Amino acid sequence: MAKVTKFEELTIWQEARKLVKLAYQLGISPGIKHDFAFKDQLQRASISIMSNIAEGFERGTNPDFVRFLNMAKGSCGEVRSLLYAAEEISHLPKDSTKSHREACELLSKKIAALITYLNNRSTPSATKTTNRR
Repeated sequence: MAKVTKFEELTIWQEARKLVKLAYQLGISPGIKHDFAFKDQLQRASISIMSNIAEGFERGTNPDFVRFLNMAKGSCGEVRSLLYAAEEISHLPKDSTKSHREACELLSKKIAALITYLNNRSTPSATKTTNRR
């Protein structure tokens, strides 16, 4: 794996950033824009993915990073679940939610792969910042 020195270089963070943009775009769609609680939850969950990746990386240790990646993965699931709900309550058409859910699922798999990689590297000497990056 290439040496990553800042969270902005992480592909998963870049993809999470795109999900935030998507959540805000969906928030102005006719079906969602007036459901303030739903729109807020969708946007907060998507921001949580991106933020947890960044915060975990900045903590500087593999165990902390893994913990925050697990939270990001959970938020990814929350966004997917909200997209199902948007479909069920007719906030969004099924054809648009399917592609968005697939993007969330793919990101979740990439986060899981990084978690596995970091867990396999977790030895007492590998948990220090200088050894992770």
